[in-house]
Amino acid sequence: MKLAHIGIAVKSLEASVPVFEKIFGVTASDKEFVEEQKVNVRKIHLENCDIELLEGTDDDSPISKFTEKRGEGIHHVSFGVKGMQDLLNSIKADGIRLINETPVTGADDMLVAFLHPKSTNGVLMELTEEKK
Repeated sequence: MKLAHIGIAVKSLEASVPVFEKIFGVTASDKEFVEEQKVNVRKIHLENCDIELLEGTDDDSPISKFTEKRGEGIHHVSFGVKGMQDLLNSIKADGIRLINETPVTGADDMLVAFLHPKSTNGVLMELTEEKK
């Protein structure tokens, strides 16, 4: 397992991306729309981890709800895994509450699944795996 990215909820990619590009001295990825999550995504690729900037596209988007309730900021921490479904089954059997019991498609056409923050000391954790 490795740290894949840190997801940051923003109200506007247009306003936020230039700030992160200046800080890290890189150009963000092109904008990607993830229909299932109703979110636009741009990534800042760093050597050891990515920063994933997330902008809700609809009031029902989890990101829109997050920024409305908590403001902009860190939304989740993502970890790259192998054998995700087996891992989800195992941690569920160990009492960890899951948001996704089976992986769904996320940004970069990756499989993703979220662990409920009530089981992870208030941290929303995402697991990601390349599709086979």
